[in-house]
Amino acid sequence: MSTTDLAAERCTACRPDSVPVGKQEAARLLAQLPGWEVVVEDGVEQLAATFDCKDFAAALAFANRVGELAEAADHHPRIVVEWGRASVRWWTHTIGGLHRNDFIMAARCLMAA
Repeated sequence: MSTTDLAAERCTACRPDSVPVGKQEAARLLAQLPGWEVVVEDGVEQLAATFDCKDFAAALAFANRVGELAEAADHHPRIVVEWGRASVRWWTHTIGGLHRNDFIMAARCLMAA
């Protein structure tokens, strides 16, 4: 599977009983996402990446593209915009961790960069 294949997948609605991605599947999916890593904040696993941009306007434009993708999928990340970069984190609040949707959206971010 490639980044493009992953980005083309459809996000599914998550419920509190949705199954989080297991460690092996997370490692397999993460291998398709250059620059992304799994971080833990407040005990919650999250996908994180920072995208370098030429200036603040470019970082803001990238954040807006990610925001449009997020709205279309009804799945929303944390985005921090600074001069010359935008940091993005994906996780699924409903299950308090990582779902396949998070990897799909991370792949879409790569396509939007």
